[in-house]
Amino acid sequence: MKNISLKTLIFSFFIFFIFIGCQEDSLPNGMKKVHWDRDICERCKMIISERKFTVQMINPKTNEAFMFDDLGCAVLWFIEDEIAWFNEANVYITDAVSGKWIDAKEAIYVSDTLTPMGYGLSAYSKQTIVENSTHLNYEQAVEKIKQIDHAQKSKRQGSYTHP
Repeated sequence: MKNISLKTLIFSFFIFFIFIGCQEDSLPNGMKKVHWDRDICERCKMIISERKFTVQMINPKTNEAFMFDDLGCAVLWFIEDEIAWFNEANVYITDAVSGKWIDAKEAIYVSDTLTPMGYGLSAYSKQTIVENSTHLNYEQAVEKIKQIDHAQKSKRQGSYTHP
């Protein structure tokens, strides 16, 4: 048998740890690593800096990831740009307590939070649920965003007066 030198063994461990250190944090399939304070929201083009409201939508056919600073931006991007794969999208949002990525369709939402775009929805995993709050599921959260957007558009149109 061939003897392995101590130098070879140390070098092998060194390369192994470099390889492990360079891998992405364990992100769900298709997600991009967020570069906080540098990446921008796909819809509003604001810098993504709020670590507890960030959303990623993954196109299930192309595996392309799109990043948003708020669930409201993510939902309205689909509506405004008439993107057809909304219901099939893999959606991830950061848990408002831990900041860890969770499946947005399985999350529990609380609607009285100050969020980057003012839609007020924070997401929680079932383990970090907030007591004494009204809880919404994903579909209810999407409907709430649509209602808020409709109310905001109606208010803007109603308050405009012609010169």
